[in-house]
Amino acid sequence: MTQLARFQAALAASEADGAILSSDLNRRYLSGFDYTDGYLLVTPTEALLLADFRYIEAARAQVTGFDVILPTATMTEEIKIQITNRRLRRLLIEEAELSYAEFGRLSAALSDVSLCAGASDLLNKQRMVKTPEELEKIAKAQVLTDAAFAHILPLLSPRMTEREVALELEFFMRRNGADGVAFDTIAVSGAASALPHGVPSDTPLRQGFLTMDFGAKLDGYCSDMTRTVVIGKADEEMKRVYNTVLAAQAAALDGLREGLGCREADALARRIIREAGFGACFGHSLGHGVGLYIHEAPNLSPRAAESAVLTKGNVVTVEPGIYLEGQYGCRIEDMVAIDYDGCLLNFTHSPKELMEI
Repeated sequence: MTQLARFQAALAASEADGAILSSDLNRRYLSGFDYTDGYLLVTPTEALLLADFRYIEAARAQVTGFDVILPTATMTEEIKIQITNRRLRRLLIEEAELSYAEFGRLSAALSDVSLCAGASDLLNKQRMVKTPEELEKIAKAQVLTDAAFAHILPLLSPRMTEREVALELEFFMRRNGADGVAFDTIAVSGAASALPHGVPSDTPLRQGFLTMDFGAKLDGYCSDMTRTVVIGKADEEMKRVYNTVLAAQAAALDGLREGLGCREADALARRIIREAGFGACFGHSLGHGVGLYIHEAPNLSPRAAESAVLTKGNVVTVEPGIYLEGQYGCRIEDMVAIDYDGCLLNFTHSPKELMEI
């Protein structure tokens, strides 16, 4: 079943006549076409793709399953025409994506139509469960990310700056076929490594931990990994921190399975860190879903809903960390899936032993 057919089935089970989709990534998810301006109008039995002159020729050549329409007026006026012609009265919108301004334009144009939240929720639930084809695309993105880590290791030295490390990782992924980066690359050293989302600076690499968090985007799908190495020599406390994070990640990877609650998954790693005396130094969730979006459901978090459990087709990161304010931080991250055979599939193959540069 295609992504479009899955979504149409969900619409048929809802109380809505259809949905208007405007976000770039959800449009791509359902249509397979990457463009930046337009709408999808989807009902249980029809699917329309509205694109302007810049994209219309490519859309007509590439898109299947949709009627491709070039608006004769503005995009908003065209969507009104199509909705009026079909006598649609209740439509779902992307409540998590639609801007206030765009909602205002649609509401004014479609004054006799009920625009209701719900499309984001339906799509978020659908995107959580990756198809085998999606898993293959994510695997290829991670192969490129692993290769970038292997590339950077022999180049690392105290003479490099954090920004140079980040750029070298990005250039390698782009040179080797990536569409782009999945998110802003993190490469932070010394005391800056205590910042989970620190920004690379022009400062030469400082003694201590160097944390690199990066990922490629390939065919629209993201990868995400983190490795922490040591610039210089690690003292005994640094080794204890690193090995605690590594043990926490191993415990989580050993325990992840279909049917495990997302809260319980987080607790597998958090318990190891807490028992080592660093419980207050692990402030973020264990992991998050990855797909076309770098952050999507499910979330491995102590704040996850009790009903949230891992299912076949889920792709999540497993990224415990310890951050000592003003000193240093360490994070190790793999990206894994609950495969369709029920086994854990780890996309990430970069080494994790403590490395001193």
